[in-house]
Amino acid sequence: MSTRTVLNEADVARALTRIAHEILESNRGADGLVLLGIPTRGVTLAHRLAALLREFSGTDVEVGALDVTMYRDDLHRQPTRAPQPTSIPASGLEGATVVLIDDVLFSGRTIGAALDAIKDIGRPDAVRLAILVDRGHRELPIRPDFIGKNLPSARTEHVTVRLREMDGVDEVAIES
Repeated sequence: MSTRTVLNEADVARALTRIAHEILESNRGADGLVLLGIPTRGVTLAHRLAALLREFSGTDVEVGALDVTMYRDDLHRQPTRAPQPTSIPASGLEGATVVLIDDVLFSGRTIGAALDAIKDIGRPDAVRLAILVDRGHRELPIRPDFIGKNLPSARTEHVTVRLREMDGVDEVAIES
């Protein structure tokens, strides 16, 4: 098995900075935004993006976590998937612009499950999608609004995102 690093710490920081600026531009500021990270690394990325949005706009943005385990259509393939906590900001999602955040977009099934979960929680004005790495191979018609890096890869390759809060280092690697 060979591993090659495709994003280092500086690349990850640059990608998140760009995504934060794009979110602010698209939303015309930070008002009304709610960031929902998909566990596990999506939650960490959501907190980082909230800090960047606060730095660039001067506005605090609410952050939550959205576990999609029980909404997945592939539980029969991975029945040992352990649910993570879902935490929705006290203000809820009604009338907000929700930005879903995940580390890697592959088939689109996780995001499809997230959209189903959001329907059970509330009715935001809009839902946007921010992804650190888009590797293609979509099985559902899902397209991110904000992308850190497009990373074409073979289906047989594995993309690994490591974040310093969890793994001690910021990097994205492809294992083949």
